[in-house]
Amino acid sequence: MTKRVFTGKSVEEAVRRGLDQLGVTQDRVKITVLEQPKKALLGLIGGKDAEVELEIIEIPIVDAADPVEQTIDYLADLLRAMGVDAQISHRTDDEGHAVLEVSGKELGIIIGRRGQTLDALQLLLNAHANRYSEDHIRIILDAEQFRERRKKTLEDLSLRLANQVVRTRKEVVLEPMTAQERRIIHFQLQNHPKVQTYSKGEEPNRRIVITLKQ
Repeated sequence: MTKRVFTGKSVEEAVRRGLDQLGVTQDRVKITVLEQPKKALLGLIGGKDAEVELEIIEIPIVDAADPVEQTIDYLADLLRAMGVDAQISHRTDDEGHAVLEVSGKELGIIIGRRGQTLDALQLLLNAHANRYSEDHIRIILDAEQFRERRKKTLEDLSLRLANQVVRTRKEVVLEPMTAQERRIIHFQLQNHPKVQTYSKGEEPNRRIVITLKQ
């Protein structure tokens, strides 16, 4: 267990120095303030730097033989905390990604508006799965095949809007979408003979623009 003492003009400076030297983030250490800084008398004598002790928190070694199974357990805990009674199944897709399928009644609470809650949960699951794994793991979370239905909706929408752009000769700017949803539309229209797509704006308000090819 690593413990080291660091000093600085303030407690914050001492902590910052310690984190830099230890090469860790603040959530990985226990901080004990040993000495508060003291101002020098008349600015000349008696001054003292702050002194802190940083102790690296050891992360418990977790059996990572099957991080996907651990992530399924984590998802089950999240669902229980949300009051959702559901079943979780697991499969591997064609690209080798782990797909966790949630089935049950009234799953709207974990899908959210246009899948926003589902995306947030998926982000949590990916962070959990990769916390102790040396190899990167990609987790895809789905509920009642929402992602496939959403993909079909976006593909149909992109074709309708492409036809609109051709007919009116005016570009169309879509509402903000996630990177995953933008990729669906870009891919669907990438070989369209008359329109092209590009993204503009900053996350989370990045949008797709469909316009006539030059």
